[in-house]
Amino acid sequence: MALPGMQRQEGVPEFKLVLIGDGGTGKTTFVKRHKSGEFEKAYEPTIGVEVHPLDFHTNYGALRFYCWDTAGQEKFGGLREGYYIHANCAIIMFDVTSRLTYKSVPVWHRDLTRVCENIPIVLCGNKVDSKNRQVKAKHVIFHRKKNLQYFEISARSNYQYEKPFVYLARKLVGDNSLTLVKAPALAPPDVVIDMEAQAKVEAELQQAVNAPLPDADDDELLE
Repeated sequence: MALPGMQRQEGVPEFKLVLIGDGGTGKTTFVKRHKSGEFEKAYEPTIGVEVHPLDFHTNYGALRFYCWDTAGQEKFGGLREGYYIHANCAIIMFDVTSRLTYKSVPVWHRDLTRVCENIPIVLCGNKVDSKNRQVKAKHVIFHRKKNLQYFEISARSNYQYEKPFVYLARKLVGDNSLTLVKAPALAPPDVVIDMEAQAKVEAELQQAVNAPLPDADDDELLE
């Protein structure tokens, strides 16, 4: 799994995680918040991807995600399937300030699941610290249609940073009691999130879980 020149740790479970989504959604910022990923990364020019080893300490012991960040490669659509081969899990990211990035989520999901049929996938809505939110909680229904886990995150404020990784680790290990025993070392927050406003959004998302899915497509809901 590790690329040439990248240190491996004996006895530490390793998982290939692909991080995908439109350009500008904050994928690279997200992955670089984790200090281990910024300190030791490898660029594989033949496939045009940065691979960041992200270490987490859990009640199961240490584990490592090799996070394949496809930043800057979105326009090379034909190359994507090469990234996905042998992936153990995935994060699909969109930007809550850009409706277009949310409209692209079904395409990313389709292309990914064509190669990786039964891997755990998390959908993340990034930049929830922004006052200019365009994709409201009521708009976010794709994860319910496809039975995906969804998290609202803010890479720049570290809000809910660890949630996608813990969820994926639980699925990969097969135990929902897995927890972090030590918080990952993250870069200091660049922004402060309005927790009161975000709490209202999270409540709306929770309420939506029990509501019937609308007949309209995601695109129509965003109009």
